[in-house]
Amino acid sequence: MKVIAFNGSPRKEWNTALLLKSALEGAASRGAETELVHLYDLDYKGCTSCFACKLKGGKSYGRCAMEDGLTPFLRKIETAQGILLGSPVYLGCATGAMRSLIERLVFPFYTYTDPPVSLFPEKVRVGVLYALGATEEMAVQLGWDQSLNQTGTVMERIFGPAETLQVYDTLQFDDYSKYVASRFDPVHKAARRRDIFPQDLRKAFELGARLIPQED
Repeated sequence: MKVIAFNGSPRKEWNTALLLKSALEGAASRGAETELVHLYDLDYKGCTSCFACKLKGGKSYGRCAMEDGLTPFLRKIETAQGILLGSPVYLGCATGAMRSLIERLVFPFYTYTDPPVSLFPEKVRVGVLYALGATEEMAVQLGWDQSLNQTGTVMERIFGPAETLQVYDTLQFDDYSKYVASRFDPVHKAARRRDIFPQDLRKAFELGARLIPQED
């Protein structure tokens, strides 16, 4: 059993990465082999609309034809039993690095038929984790919670059962006094990091464990 996680944050030891690592620990507790990929370490682009993945009889039908730093990891997904996607929220959506991954990951398996079907060979479970500096109330007011949940919906159509975890009001800086960020209360942020974020990490652990079904 293999679970592969993709970190869509440029930070390797902050909120999103920590959530993904906890989720992978949960999968490992069920016996899964795990791998964490930092997208900002890779050299790749989003979909270029070459449509080779849709070409009748084409050698890349149902598979992304682009060859770059993302390619080997797209191949690994084809044999994985679980997928984890993690991203901070920038301007109400995932980072550009994560969006480019999703384009390359989803589009080749999605058919232009009526109704559309998935070409992915097996059903796998998917976890989508978001870290937001905004509060839950702010996210709901701005409609971000609904738009973020759409990623899970798309993943479920292509790959299999998907679950989304949104973590709110996360700590953005070690020292808020160094930055222009007066709308945030650093004392409140520090308290949430101390008291609430460990609970969020536990939720991520449990989500990761659920990617690996228990045998009857």
